[in-house]
Amino acid sequence: PTTASPMSFGRTSHSGGWSPMVTDQEPWLQVDLKEQMEVTAVATQGRYDSWDWVSSYLLLYSDTGRVWKQYRHEDGVGRFVGNTNSEAVVQNKLSHPVRTRFLRFVPRDWNPSGWMGLRVEVYGCSYKSYVADFDGRSALLYRFNQKSMSTVKDVISLRFKSHQAEGVLLHGEGQRGDYITLELHRGRLDLYLNLDDNRLRFSSGRVAVTVGSLLDDQHWHSVQMERFNRQVNLTVDSHTQHFQTKGEGHSLEVDYELSFGGIPLPGKPGTFLRKNFHGCMENLYYNGINVIDLAKRRKPQIHSGNVTFSCSQPQLVACTFVSSGSSFLSLPSAASATGGFSVRFQFRTWNPDGLLLSVNASQENGRNKYLLLCCRPLNQTKAVSARLNVKCSSPGHRVNDGLWHSVSLDTRNLQITLTVDNEPSSAIELWEQLESKGSFYFGGQWVLTRQTPAFQGCMRLLFINRQPMNLNHVQQGLLGNYNELQFDTCNIRDRCLPNLCEHGGRCSQTWSTFTCDCSGTGYSGATCHNSIYESSCEAYKLIGSSSGFFSIDPDGSGPLGPTQVYCNMTEEKVWTVLAHNSTAPVTVQGSSPRKPHIMKLNYSASAEQLHAIVSGSEQCQQEVVYNCRKSRLFNTKGEFYFPLNVKLAHCKLTASCPGVQQCSCSLEENCIDMNYFCNCDADADAWANDTGVLSYKDHLPVSQIVIGDTNRTGSQAVYHIGPLRCYGDKSIWNAASFYQESSYLYFPTLQAELASDISFYFKTSAPSGVFLENLGLKDFIRAELSSPSVVTFSFDVGNGPVVLSVKSHLPLNDRQWHYVRAERNVKEASLQVDQLPLRFLEAPADGHPRLRLSSQLFVGGTASQQRGFLGCIRTLTINGVSFDLEERARMTPGVSSGCPGYCSGSSSLCHNRGRCIEKSNGYVCDCSQSAYGGTTCNQEVSVSFDMESSVTYTFQEPFSVMQNRSSQASSVSTESSSRAREDIAFSFVTSQRPAMLLTVSTFSQQYIAVILAKNGSLQIWYHLQTDRSPDVFSPALNNLADGRLHRIRIHRVGKNLYVQVKMTVIHVIKPVTNSNNIYFHPLNSAGRENFNEKVVQAASKGFIGCLSSVQFNHVAPLKAALTNRGSSLVTIRGPLVQSNCGALAESTSHTLQGKTCTHTLLFKSPTYTLTQNDLAVIAGVVTAVVFIAVCALAVISRLLYQQRRAQRSNSIKEDNRHSMYTDYRTEMHLHNSVRDNMKEYYI
Repeated sequence: PTTASPMSFGRTSHSGGWSPMVTDQEPWLQVDLKEQMEVTAVATQGRYDSWDWVSSYLLLYSDTGRVWKQYRHEDGVGRFVGNTNSEAVVQNKLSHPVRTRFLRFVPRDWNPSGWMGLRVEVYGCSYKSYVADFDGRSALLYRFNQKSMSTVKDVISLRFKSHQAEGVLLHGEGQRGDYITLELHRGRLDLYLNLDDNRLRFSSGRVAVTVGSLLDDQHWHSVQMERFNRQVNLTVDSHTQHFQTKGEGHSLEVDYELSFGGIPLPGKPGTFLRKNFHGCMENLYYNGINVIDLAKRRKPQIHSGNVTFSCSQPQLVACTFVSSGSSFLSLPSAASATGGFSVRFQFRTWNPDGLLLSVNASQENGRNKYLLLCCRPLNQTKAVSARLNVKCSSPGHRVNDGLWHSVSLDTRNLQITLTVDNEPSSAIELWEQLESKGSFYFGGQWVLTRQTPAFQGCMRLLFINRQPMNLNHVQQGLLGNYNELQFDTCNIRDRCLPNLCEHGGRCSQTWSTFTCDCSGTGYSGATCHNSIYESSCEAYKLIGSSSGFFSIDPDGSGPLGPTQVYCNMTEEKVWTVLAHNSTAPVTVQGSSPRKPHIMKLNYSASAEQLHAIVSGSEQCQQEVVYNCRKSRLFNTKGEFYFPLNVKLAHCKLTASCPGVQQCSCSLEENCIDMNYFCNCDADADAWANDTGVLSYKDHLPVSQIVIGDTNRTGSQAVYHIGPLRCYGDKSIWNAASFYQESSYLYFPTLQAELASDISFYFKTSAPSGVFLENLGLKDFIRAELSSPSVVTFSFDVGNGPVVLSVKSHLPLNDRQWHYVRAERNVKEASLQVDQLPLRFLEAPADGHPRLRLSSQLFVGGTASQQRGFLGCIRTLTINGVSFDLEERARMTPGVSSGCPGYCSGSSSLCHNRGRCIEKSNGYVCDCSQSAYGGTTCNQEVSVSFDMESSVTYTFQEPFSVMQNRSSQASSVSTESSSRAREDIAFSFVTSQRPAMLLTVSTFSQQYIAVILAKNGSLQIWYHLQTDRSPDVFSPALNNLADGRLHRIRIHRVGKNLYVQVKMTVIHVIKPVTNSNNIYFHPLNSAGRENFNEKVVQAASKGFIGCLSSVQFNHVAPLKAALTNRGSSLVTIRGPLVQSNCGALAESTSHTLQGKTCTHTLLFKSPTYTLTQNDLAVIAGVVTAVVFIAVCALAVISRLLYQQRRAQRSNSIKEDNRHSMYTDYRTEMHLHNSVRDNMKEYYI
């Protein structure tokens, strides 16, 4: 380590330079600026005329030279780019200036052909500082000149550094109940503010606005509060909260005084109501008044108490354990006069587990034991051979919250006593006295951390046998030993500030990464970016759904969120129906133009969601029915009494409408009195009617009704406003054709700094071409067809280019539509092509997170007009925004709107997931991945069963995900398992109860079962962790064993379970709590499942009825059993009769459509975390079982009691799974990639 004065050593110049000794461990160059300066930039050179330079480095700063903090850019990146030779000067401007005296340059990378060499320059300026030191027992009191101060505008600014996580910075209150308090709480800054709101004045709980984190790090933090009336901005460092105060008050009234540093008790000097602030404040301004300057000059309006005006030096110096695998600190044992030993220290971390302390403790009989002090999940205590693991806290007391916690361990007096913070001590009695043997290892030791992860975090105030340990001596090599430690700094950071989890996802973190809990948000993915719902009713129809209530997310991954609608799926059109709060006819009397009747309509969706639905639909309409008796719509001047205009235009019913102001009877020339434009304007004593359909999209939906002519004798009106009804999805078939390689469409710059998802369809005959590209100064993002069978997604956010590729076993330039979805966020990137395995790559934990683009977005080509795409692109959606390719194509040479071909229109030629295949003289529908049959994949595939019938179907499911390997990619963490998903759909008719409908299970005891209970109600059983009881959902409590057709759809994405049941009433049930994600994973055992007794009972009763259109993910097992009876993957017992129950019930459902009640629910699925590495690579053998009339009770009993025989049978299946897969692909012609998970269906 070297210390230099400013501009006198190692300055960028033509001579000299700094270079450490080769033997120096963790070398650094320190610069002393002699006084506090505001630093705005730094520059570096290599050592003069040498091969020595630093290519990357860290910058640390300190105002005391004892406690250091690493500088990080706004995006959280801590590394600075250095030099590539010894002479060029590389300047780095600081995104936010720092006020400091000392700087440290810590090399991280250097010239591999030379050594470290530095010349440095520091840029900045001086600034004026007014400092006050608070010792935790003092406060500054600023007294007003008048009795009270009432303000409508306040600006309070200060800088502070704190020794503690608790303490009051500012407080003031008034007699009418107003108050303002700025307070540190758990290392965060809380603002309590009340402006004449009696509800807050008399309530017991005050609500705080919280900003910042880890503010007790003994470093300076800036605070600014700006208030104007009820609008408030609170900023801590670079994080700002905007909010509005409650109540009706606009002014803050404070009596007598403001206090800084504490809340004094009136009449009792030196007594305070809350914990005082302990630390320093700088440049404290209240509405332009320099409070510290007034106190320093002893002005009469300031009472300073014990406050001093120089900032004391910090005494708490910490060290950081950087690595969870190799960091440790070993210290020798100090002699103890009383026998035994004692250890005391403080630590802070985010990790849920880790080895805090290990010591070889010998007993009097000579036996050795390791005493391990660990933090474990759930604070569990566990005894292990040759070790004693002691719980580090009491239940409910978290110690991985990023705050400082104290630990005291004592082995004297024939017991081990452990105390954490101020919690009650834990003790273990001993038969013999424990003595330390050798060194004390803090944070880990390589012998032990093979089984226990080392501590990762910060420690300080280490005492052994009541003797303090000097960390400076450790760093200088005078005491103990260490590895992978950073001294004089606690390099902890809050990765959940700001919260990068989208859509209300809850952020949690460890030392090196963060995870997002998306449960209950309606979104999934590593950052809760992807909506689990379709964007429209049209999209639900394309995946095979029938009419019912659905949640749609009209802007996908955008900010709007999902809303529930009714999807009416007819043969011709798919209608989206949104109801409002006034469904019944409304009678109006006694209203006049001056006192009109006003009805505001509230819809199940927000105004923004309604606008997105209407604008994204091809056409929308809303029916208005107006029955009148002496109640006119227009007066003699042509003004509206009840603004109504139909057919040509529509207004919001609160002002005149554009276009022709006539009712439909006038347009159709059939009004009662042709002298008027509306039937009601005849003003007759008899009842008349004006009915119209409003279809002017810019003014839909109807938001308010105003009626003003029912106050005359005999006047009366009855009106009814129908629901908003829309059909068509303009984005699904919005396409453009590119027929010149140099042509492209351009759009505004892509706004996707932190997250972006891109999806589209393409078809082409060209071997390659760029789908889209957007460039920045250095960053870029691009999607392209790089070869006839490879789609590539590449980008650079400042960490170097990243490339993900998906290769198809069949050519993609086959003139057929192919689907592409690419996503990039701060956690990972992924690429999906058709149903091929998902490719993903984890982002580096401390890399640049922001994608900075500047050019236009090019679609179908590049800015260089090279490698352009030839073919069609449709349904381009980026971050939930659909791009209108057709409109832009009409004005672009070389591009035409639409796409030629039979499979390019908006009409659904192939239904229920069927794929449209272009032919030279027409098209055909590929129904191989659909549960339906027929030429257009719309014919139900149904089978009737009796007591003797069963079908066993074995198939291989493709990988759920595949992982691109890289040096940065670690073992897959829990958020990766958010990709776990099942999509199950089927229909059934039965009068049998109980009955088994479907199970999905592994060879072990994991399973998902869908059954009918004894009362005929639907139950969904999840048993995904064998050491826990199954979780049971009951989405439909009524009897489904009623001889009618019922359609079931079960869709799980991560933690979210989505259930649709038609012709049933669904009751809300509580979701499973405290659950995590899971994948079906390979297990060594191959035994039969141990189903719950109720599940076994449902299977043992057999099944009599009909099953129709069974779909599991992208496979139709029942259809495969019918069409491939000779396959080695299909085993049929008893008679199997093809039926038409689904088609018969479908024809019946049209007559019942008005009476059908369909509901959808969102549940949290019962999922759990797996700890094995590479969990994202799903492999191994998995069994999927569908029970439909599973023989009789004797067959089930045989399966249950002959487990060993079943194990041998399954083992044979395991050995032959590759040959079975070859047979299956030959017979089924499935266009899927290599598949690894063996599953079975029993039908």
